[in-house]
Amino acid sequence: MDIELSGDLDEQGMVFDFGDVKKILRQAAEDMIDHKLVVPQDLLDMNVEQKGERIEVSCGFPGDAQFYISCPADAIAALPLTEIDIESVEPLLTKHLQSVVPDNVKKVKIRLREENIQGAYYHYTHGLKKHAGNCQRIAHGHRSKLEIFADGQRSQLTEYQWAKKWKDIYIGSWEDVVQEETINGVEHMRFKYTASQGDFELLMPKKRVYMIDTDSTVEWIAEHIAQTLKKQRPQNWFTVRAYEGVKKGAIAER
Repeated sequence: MDIELSGDLDEQGMVFDFGDVKKILRQAAEDMIDHKLVVPQDLLDMNVEQKGERIEVSCGFPGDAQFYISCPADAIAALPLTEIDIESVEPLLTKHLQSVVPDNVKKVKIRLREENIQGAYYHYTHGLKKHAGNCQRIAHGHRSKLEIFADGQRSQLTEYQWAKKWKDIYIGSWEDVVQEETINGVEHMRFKYTASQGDFELLMPKKRVYMIDTDSTVEWIAEHIAQTLKKQRPQNWFTVRAYEGVKKGAIAER
């Protein structure tokens, strides 16, 4: 996120102290949409219902599949939109940031942009029930770079194969599954867990879920990919660099 501020100089001779810009505006942006499932509440067939400190969201998927989530209200950002993209979110975030700056700041201008990833990336949602912070929020998402090396040589084909497999999916842990059920002839999986922020429940069509035996931390994700590749090609030595955000992630070797 790039931020540009216009306004009158304060008693320090500044529009807004740089230290406060990072601290206050970044925190305000994170409070609004970071580590949350962002949903377009004006989308046809999108149902959003807040019940006290909890929220429920449900909608249909193509082919009679269903989506449902129940969680603490802070884990969902329900925006008055029909779709979620950079162009539609920017004005709402700008208005929110304008509300937290001093009166001498007359205009806040922001630019949201995706991380520039050269090569394959995986796009998934998950929830980490054992995490003390906001990563425990079920179905928050990541768009991250993936690098795979076989015997020291970069294997972009393998990277793209995993990127295709992990495109717009939920990475689930078996210990969180409470039920596998068929709705309208479509197989679904239901997840539930309790974390420090409260109770979380998620219903997803099974074909949009990828299951692993562990929690879905980036460390375990890298380990899972490396172990899977090693089973498929035991003659090779694999190094997996799985990222979660910009310039941070985990490395696993097998």
